[in-house]
Amino acid sequence: MRRFCESETAMKIVILSRNSRSYSTRRLQAAGRARGHTVRILDTLKFGIYVDRENPQLTYASRPMVNPDAIIPRIGSSITFFGTAVVRQFERMGVFSLNPSFAISAARDKLRCLQALSRQGIGMPPAAFIRSRKDILQAIERVGGTPVIIKLLEGTQGIGVILADELKMAEAIIETFQSTKQNILVQKFVSESKGKDIRALVVGDRVVATISRSAVGQEFRSNVHRGGLTESVELAPSYERTAVRAAKLIGLRVAGVDMLEGPEGPVVMEVNSSPGLKGIEKATGVDIANEIIQHLEETLHFKDIDVRQRLGLAQGYVIAEIMVNPRSGLANKELKETGLRAQEITVLSIERDGNVIPNPSGSHRILSGDLLLCYGNRVHLMNLVAKRRPKRSGKK
Repeated sequence: MRRFCESETAMKIVILSRNSRSYSTRRLQAAGRARGHTVRILDTLKFGIYVDRENPQLTYASRPMVNPDAIIPRIGSSITFFGTAVVRQFERMGVFSLNPSFAISAARDKLRCLQALSRQGIGMPPAAFIRSRKDILQAIERVGGTPVIIKLLEGTQGIGVILADELKMAEAIIETFQSTKQNILVQKFVSESKGKDIRALVVGDRVVATISRSAVGQEFRSNVHRGGLTESVELAPSYERTAVRAAKLIGLRVAGVDMLEGPEGPVVMEVNSSPGLKGIEKATGVDIANEIIQHLEETLHFKDIDVRQRLGLAQGYVIAEIMVNPRSGLANKELKETGLRAQEITVLSIERDGNVIPNPSGSHRILSGDLLLCYGNRVHLMNLVAKRRPKRSGKK
Protein backbone atom coordinates (compact mmCIF):
# COMPACT_ATOMS: atom_id res chain seq x y z
CA MET A 1 0.00 0.00 0.00
CA ARG A 2 1.39 3.42 -0.96
CA ARG A 3 2.03 5.79 1.94
CA PHE A 4 0.79 9.34 1.47
CA CYS A 5 3.36 12.11 1.74
CA GLU A 6 3.22 13.91 5.05
CA SER A 7 4.09 17.17 3.29
CA GLU A 8 1.67 19.05 1.02
CA THR A 9 3.41 17.94 -2.21
CA ALA A 10 5.68 15.07 -3.14
CA MET A 11 9.16 16.20 -4.13
CA LYS A 12 11.88 15.02 -6.48
CA ILE A 13 15.02 14.75 -4.37
CA VAL A 14 18.56 13.98 -5.51
CA ILE A 15 21.18 12.73 -3.03
CA LEU A 16 24.70 13.54 -4.19
CA SER A 17 26.84 10.61 -3.06
CA ARG A 18 29.72 8.59 -4.47
CA ASN A 19 28.62 5.52 -2.51
CA SER A 20 25.01 4.49 -3.03
CA ARG A 21 25.46 1.59 -0.60
CA SER A 22 26.62 3.65 2.38
CA TYR A 23 24.39 3.48 5.45
CA SER A 24 23.70 7.24 5.57
CA THR A 25 22.83 7.51 1.89
CA ARG A 26 20.51 4.49 1.97
CA ARG A 27 18.77 5.73 5.12
CA LEU A 28 18.11 9.15 3.61
CA GLN A 29 16.72 7.56 0.45
CA ALA A 30 14.47 5.22 2.44
CA ALA A 31 13.21 8.06 4.66
CA GLY A 32 12.41 10.23 1.65
CA ARG A 33 10.53 7.44 -0.11
CA ALA A 34 8.64 6.59 3.07
CA ARG A 35 7.36 10.18 3.12
CA GLY A 36 6.14 9.89 -0.47
CA HIS A 37 9.01 11.54 -2.34
CA THR A 38 10.94 10.37 -5.40
CA VAL A 39 14.57 10.01 -4.31
CA ARG A 40 17.52 9.29 -6.61
CA ILE A 41 21.16 8.75 -5.65
CA LEU A 42 23.57 10.25 -8.17
CA ASP A 43 27.35 9.97 -8.24
CA THR A 44 28.78 13.47 -7.81
CA LEU A 45 31.69 12.86 -10.18
CA LYS A 46 29.44 11.92 -13.11
CA PHE A 47 28.13 15.46 -13.51
CA GLY A 48 29.20 17.87 -16.21
CA ILE A 49 29.03 21.60 -15.40
CA TYR A 50 28.18 24.05 -18.19
CA VAL A 51 28.53 27.69 -17.18
CA ASP A 52 26.40 30.19 -19.07
CA ARG A 53 25.07 33.58 -18.03
CA GLU A 54 21.55 32.95 -19.31
CA ASN A 55 21.22 29.18 -19.22
CA PRO A 56 23.48 27.34 -16.72
CA GLN A 57 23.21 23.58 -17.11
CA LEU A 58 24.27 20.27 -15.67
CA THR A 59 24.57 16.93 -17.40
CA TYR A 60 24.63 13.54 -15.70
CA ALA A 61 26.43 10.66 -17.40
CA SER A 62 26.59 12.92 -20.49
CA ARG A 63 22.81 13.35 -20.56
CA PRO A 64 20.85 16.57 -19.82
CA MET A 65 19.86 16.87 -16.18
CA VAL A 66 16.20 17.38 -15.28
CA ASN A 67 16.07 19.69 -12.29
CA PRO A 68 14.90 18.10 -9.01
CA ASP A 69 13.12 20.10 -6.32
CA ALA A 70 16.00 19.70 -3.88
CA ILE A 71 19.39 18.11 -3.40
CA ILE A 72 21.01 16.57 -0.34
CA PRO A 73 24.81 16.84 -0.71
CA ARG A 74 26.96 14.08 0.77
CA ILE A 75 30.29 15.48 -0.38
CA GLY A 76 33.42 13.56 0.68
CA SER A 77 36.63 15.41 1.54
CA SER A 78 38.47 13.96 -1.45
CA ILE A 79 36.10 15.67 -3.91
CA THR A 80 35.34 18.90 -2.03
CA PHE A 81 36.35 21.22 -4.87
CA PHE A 82 34.33 19.51 -7.61
CA GLY A 83 31.49 18.52 -5.28
CA THR A 84 30.84 22.05 -4.08
CA ALA A 85 31.05 23.26 -7.72
CA VAL A 86 28.22 20.85 -8.59
CA VAL A 87 26.17 22.11 -5.62
CA ARG A 88 26.79 25.74 -6.68
CA GLN A 89 25.59 24.93 -10.19
CA PHE A 90 22.38 23.40 -8.84
CA GLU A 91 21.89 26.55 -6.74
CA ARG A 92 22.56 28.71 -9.80
CA MET A 93 19.82 26.77 -11.60
CA GLY A 94 17.33 27.51 -8.81
CA VAL A 95 17.47 24.10 -7.08
CA PHE A 96 17.37 24.11 -3.29
CA SER A 97 20.33 22.51 -1.49
CA LEU A 98 19.82 21.24 2.05
CA ASN A 99 23.31 22.47 2.94
CA PRO A 100 24.49 25.46 0.85
CA SER A 101 27.72 25.20 -1.13
CA PHE A 102 29.40 28.04 0.77
CA ALA A 103 28.67 26.36 4.10
CA ILE A 104 30.06 23.01 2.95
CA SER A 105 33.28 24.75 1.87
CA ALA A 106 33.54 26.66 5.15
CA ALA A 107 32.99 23.54 7.27
CA ARG A 108 35.47 21.45 5.27
CA ASP A 109 38.26 24.02 5.81
CA LYS A 110 39.02 23.62 9.52
CA LEU A 111 40.91 26.91 9.75
CA ARG A 112 38.18 28.90 8.05
CA CYS A 113 35.60 27.23 10.28
CA LEU A 114 37.48 28.09 13.47
CA GLN A 115 38.04 31.66 12.30
CA ALA A 116 34.30 32.10 11.74
CA LEU A 117 33.39 30.64 15.15
CA SER A 118 36.07 32.54 17.07
CA ARG A 119 34.51 35.89 16.13
CA GLN A 120 31.26 34.89 17.86
CA GLY A 121 32.57 33.80 21.25
CA ILE A 122 32.27 30.04 20.66
CA GLY A 123 34.56 28.06 22.97
CA MET A 124 37.43 26.36 21.15
CA PRO A 125 40.99 25.25 21.88
CA PRO A 126 43.82 27.67 21.00
CA ALA A 127 45.03 26.98 17.45
CA ALA A 128 47.75 28.10 15.05
CA PHE A 129 48.26 27.85 11.30
CA ILE A 130 51.83 28.20 10.10
CA ARG A 131 53.80 27.70 6.89
CA SER A 132 57.36 28.61 7.94
CA ARG A 133 59.53 26.16 9.88
CA LYS A 134 60.87 29.11 11.85
CA ASP A 135 57.42 29.59 13.38
CA ILE A 136 56.98 26.04 14.68
CA LEU A 137 58.31 26.58 18.20
CA GLN A 138 56.48 29.86 18.60
CA ALA A 139 53.21 28.31 17.39
CA ILE A 140 53.43 25.46 19.89
CA GLU A 141 54.24 27.91 22.67
CA ARG A 142 51.40 30.27 21.69
CA VAL A 143 48.77 27.51 21.87
CA GLY A 144 49.95 26.55 25.36
CA GLY A 145 52.75 24.06 24.75
CA THR A 146 52.67 20.31 24.39
CA PRO A 147 50.75 18.10 24.20
CA VAL A 148 49.28 19.40 20.92
CA ILE A 149 47.03 18.01 18.22
CA ILE A 150 48.40 18.30 14.69
CA LYS A 151 45.79 17.87 11.96
CA LEU A 152 45.34 18.26 8.24
CA LEU A 153 43.02 21.14 7.41
CA GLU A 154 40.77 18.96 5.24
CA GLY A 155 41.02 15.56 6.93
CA THR A 156 37.94 13.58 8.03
CA GLN A 157 37.12 10.54 10.20
CA GLY A 158 40.30 11.08 12.24
CA ILE A 159 42.59 10.75 9.21
CA GLY A 160 45.55 13.13 9.39
CA VAL A 161 45.15 13.81 13.13
CA ILE A 162 48.17 13.17 15.37
CA LEU A 163 48.81 13.73 19.07
CA ALA A 164 52.31 14.98 19.91
CA ASP A 165 53.24 14.71 23.59
CA GLU A 166 56.70 16.20 23.34
CA LEU A 167 58.17 19.25 21.64
CA LYS A 168 60.69 17.38 19.48
CA MET A 169 57.99 14.98 18.29
CA ALA A 170 55.69 17.89 17.42
CA GLU A 171 58.48 19.62 15.47
CA ALA A 172 59.27 16.45 13.51
CA ILE A 173 55.61 15.81 12.63
CA ILE A 174 54.99 19.39 11.52
CA GLU A 175 58.16 19.44 9.41
CA THR A 176 57.14 16.17 7.76
CA PHE A 177 53.71 17.50 6.85
CA GLN A 178 55.20 20.75 5.57
CA SER A 179 57.72 18.89 3.40
CA THR A 180 54.77 17.31 1.55
CA LYS A 181 53.07 20.72 1.06
CA GLN A 182 50.21 19.84 3.41
CA ASN A 183 48.22 22.55 5.17
CA ILE A 184 48.15 21.77 8.88
CA LEU A 185 46.60 23.15 12.04
CA VAL A 186 48.21 23.01 15.49
CA GLN A 187 45.75 22.88 18.40
CA LYS A 188 46.14 22.62 22.14
CA PHE A 189 45.19 19.15 23.41
CA VAL A 190 42.24 19.42 25.81
CA SER A 191 43.35 17.02 28.53
CA GLU A 192 40.08 17.41 30.46
CA SER A 193 38.30 15.49 27.70
CA LYS A 194 40.15 12.26 28.61
CA GLY A 195 39.69 10.76 25.13
CA LYS A 196 35.98 11.53 25.01
CA ASP A 197 34.02 13.88 22.82
CA ILE A 198 30.38 14.68 22.13
CA ARG A 199 28.76 14.51 18.69
CA ALA A 200 25.57 16.57 18.48
CA LEU A 201 23.48 16.09 15.36
CA VAL A 202 21.89 19.44 14.50
CA VAL A 203 18.88 19.63 12.18
CA GLY A 204 17.56 23.14 11.65
CA ASP A 205 17.45 24.99 14.94
CA ARG A 206 17.67 22.02 17.32
CA VAL A 207 19.79 19.06 18.33
CA VAL A 208 17.91 15.86 17.41
CA ALA A 209 20.40 13.31 18.81
CA THR A 210 23.59 13.25 20.85
CA ILE A 211 26.22 10.63 21.56
CA SER A 212 29.35 10.46 23.64
CA ARG A 213 32.30 8.88 21.82
CA SER A 214 35.18 7.33 23.75
CA ALA A 215 38.57 6.32 22.39
CA VAL A 216 39.63 2.70 22.88
CA GLY A 217 42.96 1.61 24.38
CA GLN A 218 45.88 3.90 23.53
CA GLU A 219 43.93 5.59 20.72
CA PHE A 220 43.14 9.25 21.51
CA ARG A 221 40.79 9.73 18.54
CA SER A 222 37.19 8.89 19.42
CA ASN A 223 35.83 8.64 15.85
CA VAL A 224 33.54 5.68 15.21
CA HIS A 225 35.70 4.83 12.18
CA ARG A 226 38.65 4.53 14.62
CA GLY A 227 36.78 2.00 16.75
CA GLY A 228 35.46 4.55 19.25
CA LEU A 229 32.70 3.43 21.61
CA THR A 230 29.41 5.34 21.47
CA GLU A 231 26.54 5.83 23.86
CA SER A 232 23.48 8.05 23.88
CA VAL A 233 23.72 11.01 26.29
CA GLU A 234 21.51 13.84 27.46
CA LEU A 235 22.96 17.16 26.34
CA ALA A 236 23.22 20.05 28.78
CA PRO A 237 21.46 23.24 27.58
CA SER A 238 24.74 25.15 27.20
CA TYR A 239 26.13 22.42 24.93
CA GLU A 240 22.94 22.32 22.86
CA ARG A 241 23.00 26.10 22.39
CA THR A 242 26.65 25.95 21.37
CA ALA A 243 26.05 23.18 18.82
CA VAL A 244 23.10 24.96 17.19
CA ARG A 245 24.95 28.31 17.12
CA ALA A 246 28.05 26.72 15.60
CA ALA A 247 26.02 25.11 12.79
CA LYS A 248 24.13 28.33 12.08
CA LEU A 249 27.27 30.48 12.08
CA ILE A 250 28.80 28.25 9.42
CA GLY A 251 25.51 28.26 7.48
CA LEU A 252 24.64 24.56 7.78
CA ARG A 253 21.07 23.32 8.17
CA VAL A 254 22.25 19.79 8.98
CA ALA A 255 25.54 19.29 10.80
CA GLY A 256 27.47 17.07 13.14
CA VAL A 257 29.08 19.29 15.78
CA ASP A 258 31.95 17.71 17.72
CA MET A 259 32.59 19.15 21.17
CA LEU A 260 34.81 18.47 24.15
CA GLU A 261 34.13 19.14 27.81
CA GLY A 262 36.56 21.94 28.57
CA PRO A 263 37.29 23.45 32.01
CA GLU A 264 34.96 26.39 31.22
CA GLY A 265 32.26 24.61 29.25
CA PRO A 266 31.78 23.28 25.71
CA VAL A 267 34.73 23.44 23.32
CA VAL A 268 33.95 23.04 19.61
CA MET A 269 36.47 20.94 17.72
CA GLU A 270 34.81 20.53 14.35
CA VAL A 271 31.59 21.16 12.40
CA ASN A 272 30.84 18.41 9.87
CA SER A 273 28.64 19.14 6.84
CA SER A 274 28.05 15.46 5.94
CA PRO A 275 27.74 13.70 9.31
CA GLY A 276 27.46 9.92 9.28
CA LEU A 277 24.18 8.54 10.62
CA LYS A 278 25.04 4.92 11.40
CA GLY A 279 26.70 5.23 14.78
CA ILE A 280 24.41 7.91 16.17
CA GLU A 281 21.15 6.33 14.94
CA LYS A 282 22.08 2.93 16.35
CA ALA A 283 23.21 4.40 19.70
CA THR A 284 20.22 6.71 20.21
CA GLY A 285 17.40 4.95 18.37
CA VAL A 286 16.44 8.30 16.81
CA ASP A 287 15.23 8.24 13.20
CA ILE A 288 17.57 11.04 12.15
CA ALA A 289 17.06 10.44 8.43
CA ASN A 290 13.34 11.11 8.84
CA GLU A 291 14.11 14.27 10.83
CA ILE A 292 16.31 15.50 7.98
CA ILE A 293 13.70 14.82 5.28
CA GLN A 294 10.99 16.46 7.38
CA HIS A 295 13.19 19.53 7.84
CA LEU A 296 13.80 19.62 4.09
CA GLU A 297 10.05 19.68 3.51
CA GLU A 298 9.50 22.47 6.01
CA THR A 299 12.37 24.55 4.64
CA LEU A 300 11.14 24.25 1.06
CA HIS A 301 7.67 25.41 2.11
CA PHE A 302 9.18 28.36 3.98
CA LYS A 303 12.34 29.19 2.07
CA ASP A 304 14.99 31.37 3.66
CA ILE A 305 14.60 35.06 2.90
CA ASP A 306 17.36 37.63 3.03
CA VAL A 307 15.38 39.84 5.37
CA ARG A 308 17.76 42.80 5.06
CA GLN A 309 17.45 42.79 1.27
CA ARG A 310 13.69 42.17 1.13
CA LEU A 311 12.56 44.63 3.81
CA GLY A 312 15.18 47.18 2.82
CA LEU A 313 13.24 47.70 -0.41
CA ALA A 314 10.81 49.93 1.46
CA GLN A 315 12.21 53.42 0.96
CA GLY A 316 13.64 54.91 4.15
CA TYR A 317 13.38 51.67 6.14
CA VAL A 318 16.24 49.31 7.02
CA ILE A 319 17.23 46.34 9.15
CA ALA A 320 19.80 46.92 11.90
CA GLU A 321 21.25 45.06 14.89
CA ILE A 322 21.43 47.08 18.10
CA MET A 323 23.60 45.97 21.02
CA VAL A 324 22.07 47.22 24.27
CA ASN A 325 24.47 48.82 26.73
CA PRO A 326 23.69 50.51 30.08
CA ARG A 327 23.88 54.00 28.51
CA SER A 328 21.51 53.32 25.61
CA GLY A 329 18.34 54.15 27.53
CA LEU A 330 16.87 50.75 26.61
CA ALA A 331 18.37 48.56 29.33
CA ASN A 332 16.12 47.30 32.14
CA LYS A 333 12.93 48.48 30.45
CA GLU A 334 10.01 46.51 29.10
CA LEU A 335 9.83 46.71 25.32
CA LYS A 336 6.60 48.71 25.46
CA GLU A 337 8.31 51.28 27.70
CA THR A 338 11.20 51.98 25.32
CA GLY A 339 9.24 54.21 22.92
CA LEU A 340 10.62 52.33 19.92
CA ARG A 341 7.20 51.80 18.34
CA ALA A 342 6.54 55.54 18.43
CA GLN A 343 9.80 55.94 16.45
CA GLU A 344 8.59 53.46 13.82
CA ILE A 345 11.02 50.77 15.03
CA THR A 346 9.91 47.15 15.42
CA VAL A 347 12.03 44.64 17.35
CA LEU A 348 11.94 41.40 15.36
CA SER A 349 13.98 39.33 17.81
CA ILE A 350 16.16 39.52 20.92
CA GLU A 351 19.34 37.44 21.18
CA ARG A 352 20.47 36.80 24.75
CA ASP A 353 23.20 34.39 25.89
CA GLY A 354 23.00 32.49 22.62
CA ASN A 355 19.20 32.14 22.78
CA VAL A 356 16.88 33.91 20.34
CA ILE A 357 13.52 35.29 21.47
CA PRO A 358 11.47 35.71 18.26
CA ASN A 359 8.72 38.32 17.93
CA PRO A 360 9.06 39.55 21.54
CA SER A 361 5.94 40.95 23.23
CA GLY A 362 5.70 44.38 24.80
CA SER A 363 6.18 42.88 28.26
CA HIS A 364 9.63 41.46 27.44
CA ARG A 365 12.29 43.21 29.49
CA ILE A 366 15.38 44.43 27.64
CA LEU A 367 18.68 43.73 29.40
CA SER A 368 22.16 45.12 28.97
CA GLY A 369 24.04 42.90 26.50
CA ASP A 370 20.94 41.97 24.48
CA LEU A 371 21.26 42.06 20.69
CA LEU A 372 18.10 43.48 19.11
CA LEU A 373 17.25 42.79 15.48
CA CYS A 374 15.23 45.84 14.46
CA TYR A 375 13.29 46.94 11.39
CA GLY A 376 12.34 50.57 11.08
CA ASN A 377 12.89 54.13 10.03
CA ARG A 378 16.48 54.67 8.86
CA VAL A 379 16.92 58.06 10.56
CA HIS A 380 15.56 56.90 13.91
CA LEU A 381 17.68 53.75 13.84
CA MET A 382 20.79 55.80 13.01
CA ASN A 383 20.04 58.05 15.98
CA LEU A 384 19.63 55.00 18.21
CA VAL A 385 22.96 53.58 17.03
CA ALA A 386 24.64 56.95 17.64
CA LYS A 387 23.31 57.07 21.21
CA ARG A 388 24.87 53.73 22.11
CA ARG A 389 28.37 54.74 20.99
CA PRO A 390 30.69 55.66 23.88
CA LYS A 391 31.47 59.35 24.16
CA ARG A 392 34.96 60.41 23.21
CA SER A 393 37.24 61.84 25.83
CA GLY A 394 37.82 65.61 25.62
CA LYS A 395 41.57 65.08 26.00
CA LYS A 396 43.76 65.80 22.97
